[in-house]
Amino acid sequence: MRASRVNPVVPALLGASCISCSAIFVRLADMGAGTTAFYRCALALPLLIVLAVFEQRRRGTRSSANRAQSAFAGMFLGVDLFLWTHAIYDVGAGIATVLGNLQIVFVTFIAWVLWSERPRLQFLIALPVVVVGIVLVTGLAAKAGPGDHPMAGVFYGLGSSITYAAFLLIFRTSIKKSRHVAGPLADATAGAAFAAAVLGLALGELRFSPPLHAFFWLLVLALTSQTLGWLLITTSLPRLPAAMSSLLLLFQPTASLVLAAVVLAERPTPLQVLGAVLLCSGVLLAARTNNRAGELTLPDPSPS
Repeated sequence: MRASRVNPVVPALLGASCISCSAIFVRLADMGAGTTAFYRCALALPLLIVLAVFEQRRRGTRSSANRAQSAFAGMFLGVDLFLWTHAIYDVGAGIATVLGNLQIVFVTFIAWVLWSERPRLQFLIALPVVVVGIVLVTGLAAKAGPGDHPMAGVFYGLGSSITYAAFLLIFRTSIKKSRHVAGPLADATAGAAFAAAVLGLALGELRFSPPLHAFFWLLVLALTSQTLGWLLITTSLPRLPAAMSSLLLLFQPTASLVLAAVVLAERPTPLQVLGAVLLCSGVLLAARTNNRAGELTLPDPSPS
């Protein structure tokens, strides 16, 4: 099937589904923030490099400037992963994932100012619904939720959201200028591994010899979330407005909250369940806003 005939919402949701398992794998690995962020990226690099080489043979070589932009975006991702891992341990896996996706506010505003991607009225209606859902899911409306240091977790989550927004916007710009998918992701992952290693070494949170069981879960994390999940998301991002792509990725924290309850026994309160419902409703409303007829008319990004 030609890429132009595929609704980009589909790979975005599939990718978000893969990434929704990330926090669960982080908790199962039970390693420090620097170790987790570094190995998540480093273990994904070999497969991504192989895919990038095959892609380059088919679609040509990317410019040095484009590669540098992808790597630069990845450095923000590395900081995001470092902060987000801290949030997982401080406020809980499901809630930390939600906090890490508050980037929707920053992405929407920045895209409006820099790229004139003015949100439609229906999107502006959906946005408050999503924001209220986020507040309820995090437990900020009441004393609730797992985690030993919820306040610290909130700050880590906010920092994660800001750096993730920077990554998402810069990376989205770099892949819009290229017909490549695996190549930009490989460069971004390399940049993320570098940033995570620098932070981990500077703060004494990087361990180069994790236990075997931890290495296994870090490998699963790298292959599912960092590789498969982001390949699917990278395919969809260039063909979605920045605000829409960010909103669709909010499916991820809702799924993560459910998985955390099932796998890690993190029990959400009724208010948190209500927040998850509002998040899903906001995503569906925004998707219908951008695609009233059920199909998107998109340029063909495949090589001629």
